Amino acid sequence: MNDKIKINLQIADSNYPLTINREEEQMVREAAKQVNIRLNKYREAYKNLEPEKVIAMVAYQFSLEKLQLMQRNDTSPYVEKVKELTELLEDYFNEK
Repeated sequence: MNDKIKINLQIADSNYPLTINREEEQMVREAAKQVNIRLNKYREAYKNLEPEKVIAMVAYQFSLEKLQLMQRNDTSPYVEKVKELTELLEDYFNEK
């Protein structure tokens, strides 16, 4: 059974026909909704700004948020500390 569906998204006054996995539909539609919400906020705040610049500002904002989330979820410093503590414990128990 093919679990793909065809949907149409409206983003920034344009329609985008997409074929997506059925289980992703809600997330895809929510993403488009969030883009449109931010576009409308920027359009309202910066009425004289060209549409391309408004879209660039929205893209920048989403990108910045993604990078902040990635940085917050970076566990590598903790992994290194756990390795260090594990080595200390192994050395301690090997001495006994």
